[in-house]
Amino acid sequence: MTARRPRPALPPDQLTIVWQSVSLLLDYPDQDLLRRADLLRSASHRLPLAIGDSIRAHLDHLEGTPLPELQAEYVETFDTRRRCNLFLTYFAHGDTRKRGMALLRFKQTYLRAGFELDDAELPDHLCVVLEFAATVDQGLGRDLMLDHRAGLELLRISLRDLASPWASLIDAVTATLPPLRGEERDAVRRLAAEGPPEEEVGLAPFANPQFSPGAPTATSAVPEPISLPMPSFPGART
Repeated sequence: MTARRPRPALPPDQLTIVWQSVSLLLDYPDQDLLRRADLLRSASHRLPLAIGDSIRAHLDHLEGTPLPELQAEYVETFDTRRRCNLFLTYFAHGDTRKRGMALLRFKQTYLRAGFELDDAELPDHLCVVLEFAATVDQGLGRDLMLDHRAGLELLRISLRDLASPWASLIDAVTATLPPLRGEERDAVRRLAAEGPPEEEVGLAPFANPQFSPGAPTATSAVPEPISLPMPSFPGART
């Protein structure tokens, strides 16, 4: 199936910039992110105008909003709204048993590239997927996004409906992917009408995502910088 997918529209170096930048900017905002804003803005000028403008639009909001207000806005957007969930498998499976298997497939994909994700990280979080695609394996990471294209599009639409400052970041990501196909448009319409499934079940050995992993916790690992610089693939170890 993946062999029939269109080739990426951007060269690898530009894909890396887009996916790394959006991965950082979609995470819980903090002082470290503010310190990287100038670097991210500079990198955005190496991208096609429309994609660079999408990233710079969010940077304008980031730099022009007091951090406590930005953090509260982030929590209100991503932690309380089912249709603005950053966990890709949630759109298709909600908290059902099928989601546990979908999460396992994400972990297996990472293992194929030689990386094992720390149990503190859920493998389908969009920031994790984007960092994996940018820093580890562009092809496998892109396939994960395409496999969950309908959910990604519903996230984009939902943020647009809210006039959210994070909407332009999803615009940048979807601009790196092929246009929606007929069956994908149908899946988006179904998701928009019905929403994610609501059956509540355990997802062991995966944590139940009731908060954003971007929010600081006592056990959160501190990412190491890499070239751009960006955080390394979170929780990854060889």
